[in-house]
Amino acid sequence: MKLSGKVHKFGADIDTDAIIPARYLNTFDPDELAQHCMEDADPLFPSRVEAGDIIVADKNFGCGSSREHAPIAIKGAGVSCVIARSFARIFYRNSINIGLPILECDAVIDAVQEGDELEVDLETGVIINKRSNEQFQAIPFPEFMQAIITRGGLINYVKAKDSNA
Repeated sequence: MKLSGKVHKFGADIDTDAIIPARYLNTFDPDELAQHCMEDADPLFPSRVEAGDIIVADKNFGCGSSREHAPIAIKGAGVSCVIARSFARIFYRNSINIGLPILECDAVIDAVQEGDELEVDLETGVIINKRSNEQFQAIPFPEFMQAIITRGGLINYVKAKDSNA
């Protein structure tokens, strides 16, 4: 699966409260959550993000509480992928569970700028910055995790597996 999108760049330690503030946790509706996604980190993000865009962040993205709302808000906003130096483990797990592609890649963080366009091959982990033509290598997910993401999350993956049994 290949993705392509414009970069929205964030720093280190972006916590789940910055991704989706607690005042909006009265819903699980992705469309409602998307309207407030990242607004405490960048108030203009909800109005600037477009379907397919990519979040690039420094270390420890998604730290804080274990709320599933955070990756749901990001996916609901149309973000196709999040690339970071590292992720908080519970955010990492929640992202896979809902089918939000995430990749860890050190080199990308310092090499991309806000607004650059990236092409991401989830199968191989290859990331290409279309502005500079630089290529980076992230560690791709194992095949079974790629299948979970491709199916749109763990629930859909299990349903599909059960229907094939």
